[in-house]
Amino acid sequence: MTGRHHHPVRWVAGAVLLVLVVVGVVLATRTPQQATAVASPLLGHPAPAFTGTDLSNGSRVSLASLRGRSVVINFFASWCIPCQEEAPDLSRFHYTQAHTPGGAAMVSVVFHDTTGTARAFLQSNGDLWPAISDPGGVIAEHYGVTAPPTTFVVDPSGRVAAVLEGPATQKNLESFLKAADVRARATGG
Repeated sequence: MTGRHHHPVRWVAGAVLLVLVVVGVVLATRTPQQATAVASPLLGHPAPAFTGTDLSNGSRVSLASLRGRSVVINFFASWCIPCQEEAPDLSRFHYTQAHTPGGAAMVSVVFHDTTGTARAFLQSNGDLWPAISDPGGVIAEHYGVTAPPTTFVVDPSGRVAAVLEGPATQKNLESFLKAADVRARATGG
């Protein structure tokens, strides 16, 4: 009689194992979410000016001080899963740009998050480029940001060249940056 009771246990264990294998395969083979270019009334217009204090070292950061260089502005939050997904790509992108003559500058803006948790998130990801808080969401409002991650590519003349929603990759940032630089040179910006 005890032999009969073991078979249902084996079937249940086998079914659970099969479900776990199927879920693992689906997760491993799914296409990761990626940033997509979106329409914005800011495209082709000057990027809204901002000034803030870098969360890591207290220095002043302003968009105006970066004029003449391409700038990537990334709105993020520590609680945002896609922001966590894009962090390694942003780090690789920043490293490449920092080691390229005339490479793009980066600034991150905290979106509806506390300064403490945003600072901890940045430190856990290397704290490599300036990040500023946005009390009251004023900067996000000027940029029309409704959710993180949202990333803006600003050309050397200070005009918004691209707006990306979703987790940015190093490859798509480099692609949009290259297109922005080509447009800026063509228009004398």
